[in-house]
Amino acid sequence: MTASAFVYPWDVNGDPEAAGRIAALGVSQVTLASAYHSTRALTPRHPRHRIVTAEHAAVLYPTDDRWQGRELRPYAAGDWAPGDAYGEAAHALAEAGLDVHTWVVLAHNSRLGVEHPHTSVVNAYGDRYPWAPCIAQPATRAYLTDLAAEAAVRPGARGTELESLGWYGLAHLHAHDKTGGVGLGEAGQYLMSLCFCPTCRQGYGAQGLDADELAAVVRAALEPLWRGEGADEGWADVEKLLGEANAAATRAWRDETARTLQEAAVAAVRAAAPAGFQVLLHADPVPYRCGANAGVDAAHILSVADGVVVPCTGGTGLLTPFAEQGGVLAANFTVVSGLGGSPGTLADDIARARDLGATELRLYHAGLASDGDLELVRSALAGD
Repeated sequence: MTASAFVYPWDVNGDPEAAGRIAALGVSQVTLASAYHSTRALTPRHPRHRIVTAEHAAVLYPTDDRWQGRELRPYAAGDWAPGDAYGEAAHALAEAGLDVHTWVVLAHNSRLGVEHPHTSVVNAYGDRYPWAPCIAQPATRAYLTDLAAEAAVRPGARGTELESLGWYGLAHLHAHDKTGGVGLGEAGQYLMSLCFCPTCRQGYGAQGLDADELAAVVRAALEPLWRGEGADEGWADVEKLLGEANAAATRAWRDETARTLQEAAVAAVRAAAPAGFQVLLHADPVPYRCGANAGVDAAHILSVADGVVVPCTGGTGLLTPFAEQGGVLAANFTVVSGLGGSPGTLADDIARARDLGATELRLYHAGLASDGDLELVRSALAGD
């Protein structure tokens, strides 16, 4: 069962022991960030620093000339990942005997939204979400497709994992976040994630909806939640809040938009990649969900990509719809205790995932975990 650990270039570069330490965990592969969103990350073992602040979404390698003259283009990293930080780390990890796969974050970019506000998702109240590029807009789709191909197919990489290749919505960890005061539930999250930018307004029109009327319905449906009258869960509650016809029309627009982007991005990666290059998508089998793990139709996405990486820290139930379709099925477990992971139960978690059809394992995150967490990972992978 192939096991891969997530890693940032700054976990490796400048630390001559990092690559060997990761290999000693018992993994055969690393998933190394090549395009990543803004973050503040702990580096508990690095000889030169303890905190890395990635100030904005960036590519962690030098871009090529495909971006010349384009309004939407990737941002270079600052001093947290200068030059070809990805390439330097990838070389060290390969020298330690590890297969290197790229980790590419796509539709999650706050700087893009700040500098190009017209690209952002706009909710039913007219509020923009600068962290969430609207994936329906043609220029944004072209940018994301080209970014997927360039960031995925780095020299020496054996495969890629594409994160946030779908709709991003309200849910987003943000500096000093203050959005948790009202419980929205899954249905409320969907309503607050519906986009009303000009492109999406036209898309709703093509589905027979008047965008202004739909926005008014969404706002009215959310009113009980603002009063604290309880959060609804699941798609049946979205249908109850919006009406079945309205709900179905929004899904038809959003599902088709996400599916075609995923198809285009995977095709672009394959066209740029060598034979045998593995393409996986971070995915959730509930199609209307938004976020880093894109909501997908399991049968469709496994006819497009080689497989999926599925969040399993909260339980392994999301594996089942994908297991029924075949393909690579990687169970993703957080192994950082301070981030809600349970490395002490990893052996049992792996067994449950295998029983549900998982074929590979992902461990989040080798650079962020404490020494104690990493020792538990090593023990679990060794079968101690």
